[in-house]
Parts: sequence; structure tokens; C-alpha cells
Amino acid sequence: MFPLHRGRRLRTNESIRSLVRETSLSPSDFMFPMFIAEGENIQVEIASMPGIFRRSIDLTVKEIKELFDLGIRAVNIYVKVSENLKDNTGKEAWNPNGLMQNAIRSIKAACPEMIVMPDVALDPYSIYGHDGIIENGDVANDATNEALVKMAVSHAQAGADFVAPSDMMDGRVLRLRQGLDAAGFQHVGIMSYSAKYASAFYGPFRDALDSAPREAEVEVPKDKKTYQMDYANRIEAIKEALWDVEEGADMVMVKPGIAYLDIVREIKNAVNVPVTVFHVSGEYAMIKAAAEKGWLDHDKIMMEQLMCIKRAGASLISTYFAKEAAILLKK
Repeated sequence: MFPLHRGRRLRTNESIRSLVRETSLSPSDFMFPMFIAEGENIQVEIASMPGIFRRSIDLTVKEIKELFDLGIRAVNIYVKVSENLKDNTGKEAWNPNGLMQNAIRSIKAACPEMIVMPDVALDPYSIYGHDGIIENGDVANDATNEALVKMAVSHAQAGADFVAPSDMMDGRVLRLRQGLDAAGFQHVGIMSYSAKYASAFYGPFRDALDSAPREAEVEVPKDKKTYQMDYANRIEAIKEALWDVEEGADMVMVKPGIAYLDIVREIKNAVNVPVTVFHVSGEYAMIKAAAEKGWLDHDKIMMEQLMCIKRAGASLISTYFAKEAAILLKK
């Protein structure tokens, strides 16, 4: 009797669909990106990212406990650095009493089981808004790597579980691994932003940290395209991820998320370490804006995108929707 195979038999009702569902989501699949500001009792909403805030350490710790109670087990943290602390060396990045270092200590003291992955890049500390040290009109790769090692070791000393280099300098994973090991932090992992594309989806994030490239009296690159990847390229992403694994990365990341799911799958197939995907600020902001207009169902689109990222091969999803999605999953 035609047809012998009827796919609809497995779609008859939700009970059957749930039995054969190939991909699932849980709060432990999510990592929540958090922005930290100086001061006390500070909570400032980021205009281009409704529902996301820059918080002082005391309120960050309170939020961390709520996230952990929801089943979220990892956060990656970023700091909003005062202008007077910025220069071209990034030396505030490894200040043992800096905002990032104090934040790590406070989070681990309040919630020791929360995995803390601080961002390793110089752009929040740079007077030029670049991820590295400017020399002769460009970002100096090897000098920047030396600074990143100091930064990562200071994070490890403060209690970080992983460091998360987002800078895209060549060879930085090897230098970080060597530096962490030499300082006695063999147990601290590296989650490398391996395939980080030069994307327009980062706009709201740069609003949050004031980390966009700036005009300057000296010659500086006008954008980050000399170190972040060309979004036209696929093979390059696989190569970068394989290099990072060879250099000692414990996890690799693809950034952005939804527009790059082909890259996620390619890298998942190529490496033998967990793949993290960053569902970035622009992707978050678009859903929020469309939902506010009534054009999309917020929760349905949120969960569909997160499920698709997981289906593509993500072991961990860094997403600003982490808390909202975890609340839905708990219902």
C-alpha cells in the first residue's frame, strides 16, 4: 500500500514527538554573559539589549545565585572599565585588584560551583577600542599575546575556572597554555574563541562595554578585520579551530551563532573537544525588537533558535537568553 513509509506517524501528537526528538535543551546547556561595572548597588539597563544590565559586583553576585538555582552552571564575564584606566598597554587588565579580578573572587566566594570564564582581550582596557596593543598603525600580535598571558594568569589567581580569549591573535592559545602552566595553573582551562567573525551583529555588545574601535591621533585600524575572520570564509574557520586544539584549547567557540550554523557543524565534525556557540548581542536584540513590535512570538523564536544552535553541534551556548530560557524550561 502506497506509501509504505509515513513520516507523519512519528508526528501524530506531542507525546510521540517527544519520544523521538533528536535534540533537547536544558539550563546546563547555557552560559550567561554578564557585564560588570564599578560601584555598589549599580544596575543600568543596556538600551540596545532590553533586559540585560551592567551591574556592580554586589548585584552581580545576587544574580549569579539566581542563575545557579535555575540550573545554569557557567557565566562568562566582561567589565566596563573607567576611561582613566585605559591606555595602549592594557596594564589594568592584569591588576590583581582590578574590577575583573575582584568580580571573579566575589562570584567564586558566593557560588563556588558556578563555572566562571572571564573574557581575555584588551579592548575594554584600550584607549583605541582594539583587542590588542597598537604599534605602527596595526595591532601587534606577539606583544599583545604577552599582555594576554599576564591577564589570564591574573584571572586564574583570582579563581577563574577557564579563561576565554576572544582577541583572535595568532598563537595566543599556546602562549596562554604555557603561561598558565608555568604559573602553576595547569587545572585552569581555555575556551578559545576560535572562529570569531568580523560581524555587524556585535553592535549592542560594544555599546555595553564601549569597546568599538575609535578615532585617534595616531594611525589605528578603523575596524577589527585584520584579526577577526572574514564572514565569507568557511575553511579558514576549521583551520583556526584545529590550530587552537593543537595549541591546547579545551573548548573552541564559534561566534556569532544563528547566521553561522554551517560553521558550527563543520567545526563539530572536525574537532574532538566541546564546541561553544555565542548567540550574540545583535541576534538577541533583533528578537527583542521584533517581539516588541508584535511581529514575532518572543518565547517561541527564542527557544527555536537555541534548539537549532544545539542541533547544529553546540555543547554549550553562550546566550543573553540563558535566564529566560531556563525559566521556561523549568515550567
